[in-house]
Amino acid sequence: MSSSRSSFPRYTTVAIAFHWFLALALIGIFGVGLYMTGLSFSPAKLKLINWHKWAGVTILFLTVLRLLWRLTHRPPPLPDAVVKSMPTWQRMAHHGTHYLLYLLFFAVPLIGWAYSSAAGFPIVLFGAWPLPDLLSVDKALAEAIKPWHRLAAFALAGLVVLHVAAALKHHLIDRDGLLTRIGLGKAS
Repeated sequence: MSSSRSSFPRYTTVAIAFHWFLALALIGIFGVGLYMTGLSFSPAKLKLINWHKWAGVTILFLTVLRLLWRLTHRPPPLPDAVVKSMPTWQRMAHHGTHYLLYLLFFAVPLIGWAYSSAAGFPIVLFGAWPLPDLLSVDKALAEAIKPWHRLAAFALAGLVVLHVAAALKHHLIDRDGLLTRIGLGKAS
């Protein structure tokens, strides 16, 4: 596609920073989550669990800020040339994926927090600030919630993979310059 990529509207610098920082944070927390679940009970595992909780709460807080930014700073529309070249199902998948990503950005840490609360393991952010429990201690409820945190995390990971695959398709196959909107590459 040889559209005028230099005229593609870009996301704001703040939106780009949120996108890439949270992308790296999500990859990191998912990796730590996978790694720590395979460890036997030990002080090292407890330390990783606490780091995982701190990261989850931090990601939740940054997601709130990101959503507030997005609500007050409309994202740039998809370029007309890109919209015209996309089948309807791809446009629907584009929007649906973004909505589901945001939903899971909130759901995964909130489910984890609920599990931690019900299990009786309070979250003390950075070892200094105790956060309120979302639920009363209820071991049976904790066991019912636990698989939902894992399921939601894997769903989020799957959507991230889908999002990256779509971005790479636009970059490598369509060559439409769409990635320049989020700060990758130079508009030509």
